[in-house]
Amino acid sequence: MTDTRIRLAVPEDAASIAAMAVALTEEISQRLGVKTFNLDQQKTASLCHALLREEKYLALIAIAEGEAIGFVGISEGRALYAEGALATMQEFFVAPPFRTNGVGGQLLNAAAELARKRRWNRLEVCTPPLPEYDRSLAFYERHGFEITGGRKLKRLFTEAQ
Repeated sequence: MTDTRIRLAVPEDAASIAAMAVALTEEISQRLGVKTFNLDQQKTASLCHALLREEKYLALIAIAEGEAIGFVGISEGRALYAEGALATMQEFFVAPPFRTNGVGGQLLNAAAELARKRRWNRLEVCTPPLPEYDRSLAFYERHGFEITGGRKLKRLFTEAQ
């Protein structure tokens, strides 16, 4: 296991988080063979900085040897089915060289601890499409997540709409 520190991200971490978010979305697009995302790293960093500063988005960041090697981005919400507060892990990324070193598990444990501290009733995650990401699904299940059904859908809105 890598000597890794997990901490709550601050706005100054935005550039590192944006770089990892771009790497995550590019990896998903490459594996699926479809350009699903189109993140601009500079715009993403600016948005991340603003959302972290306004506390409208939370992130846990993994640091090893002074470098950001992973993160989990979290949005808080409310839902009747969740009986109140819940959180969704919107992004989850660990740099490839660290994926078998326990860093992902450390991030999930830190997210679970944050959920308990914030009194969220549940912590949710949506995996990219299966079967391409069946290993991700198995990883989440090993860490206490269970399938709740459904698929993630999207509807995009532009300024013209």
